[in-house]
Amino acid sequence: MLPIVLSLVGLFILLLVVLIATRPAEFRISRSAEIAAPPRAVFEHVNDFHAWEAWSPWAKLDPACKLRYEGPPSGVGAVYGWSGNSKVGQGQMTITDSKPGELVLIRLEFLRPFKCTNTAEFRFAPGGGRTKVTWSMLGRKNFLTKAFGLFCNMDKMVGGDFEKGLAQMKAIAERR
Repeated sequence: MLPIVLSLVGLFILLLVVLIATRPAEFRISRSAEIAAPPRAVFEHVNDFHAWEAWSPWAKLDPACKLRYEGPPSGVGAVYGWSGNSKVGQGQMTITDSKPGELVLIRLEFLRPFKCTNTAEFRFAPGGGRTKVTWSMLGRKNFLTKAFGLFCNMDKMVGGDFEKGLAQMKAIAERR
């Protein structure tokens, strides 16, 4: 009986490993919002990390979070680092591309609670006196993040935060 049980457990583990290994290696999480403001005005809320405190969904999760700004005040080369509680962790963002009113690309490095590097992308599209802002995070999944994805829907988890941040950005940009 024991050899049969061990064989079944081994087969289950093998099938689970194969399932995890065949999951997509790349991911993209995106959310969009329409904001009644011109693209350049909305762009400024993203291109300057000092402005993020007003709309970032993570900014108020740890009032004691230590922040660090380096490089230019905004645009390519601007750096925003944070180190906080378990809700915000530790990491750093660096703007790698910036096209006024069109695009901001950010290298997003998480150090804690887990290490990984992804890309955050903000696109701004004008239309009818409004701006469509699309906030995306994209990157590669390793074996552990593929396994995590079997039990947790990252799109729903992170996507909800993106929706909250875009709603806060909308409220701020439309007040001006």
